[in-house]
Amino acid sequence: MNVEKIYKDAGALLEGHFILSSGNHSNRYLQSARVLEDPKRTEMLATELAKRIRESGLEIDTVCAPALGGVLAGYELARALGMRSIFVERKEGRMQLRRGFEVRPGEKILICEDIITTGGSAMEAAEIIESLGAEVVGFAALANRGFCARSGSGKTPKDECKLPADKPFFALADFEFEMYTPEECPMCKAGSEAVKPGSRGN
Repeated sequence: MNVEKIYKDAGALLEGHFILSSGNHSNRYLQSARVLEDPKRTEMLATELAKRIRESGLEIDTVCAPALGGVLAGYELARALGMRSIFVERKEGRMQLRRGFEVRPGEKILICEDIITTGGSAMEAAEIIESLGAEVVGFAALANRGFCARSGSGKTPKDECKLPADKPFFALADFEFEMYTPEECPMCKAGSEAVKPGSRGN
């Protein structure tokens, strides 16, 4: 599966001058909502991700996604795996399990995102799930921004990665972009104006 081509064809792999959520600048940006707006395409990606997870032999009871970006990816992955889908969401600045969702003590939970960058939101979701007595057994995403290392990739996670080294991380592909601080950004120096896309920008 050529995941990069799927993202490009969906208009989800943007090229330009962008401000990332970290504050750094890049000439490329993943807008995963453009991939997820097509249910058939989302199903295809989730089915492939589910296949890789099944092949690992990881035991899972439930898929949990951080809202908002992970909800569609998490739902489709849970459907492909044949299990329950829940999500956590922010209220007053912190992740919470709401809307009547419950987890059982010892329930094996896979945290799923649309994109994993450093894994910060995934870890917030994991912390709230584990505080309720369930067990987070791994992490998954349709796309990986390259800070964290996918299981079996042979790569070393970068210092920014927040995912635990002792739990598997599944993703379909790595998208590693050049990033610059605003002071060092060559596009800024050339007179280009950066825009801030994404869930925290528009």
